[in-house]
Amino acid sequence: MRLFFLIPLFTGLISGYFLNKKNDEIGYIAGVLTAISLIICLILAPWQVQLGLLVVVLFGSKKLLQKMY
Repeated sequence: MRLFFLIPLFTGLISGYFLNKKNDEIGYIAGVLTAISLIICLILAPWQVQLGLLVVVLFGSKKLLQKMY
């Protein structure tokens, strides 16, 4: 499995971490870039990773809905 999809993820997370403490526009821009890099990471991820995330989301949301009702 190729791990090229982790490059935009780590780049976005590192920039978001360093610029998160800023309260001006550069902090907001870093947050937007972090979100965009997360989306790119999910698109570039292999199908095994995407399937694993789907299973986690489905079972996690099921447990959350049971706690609410």
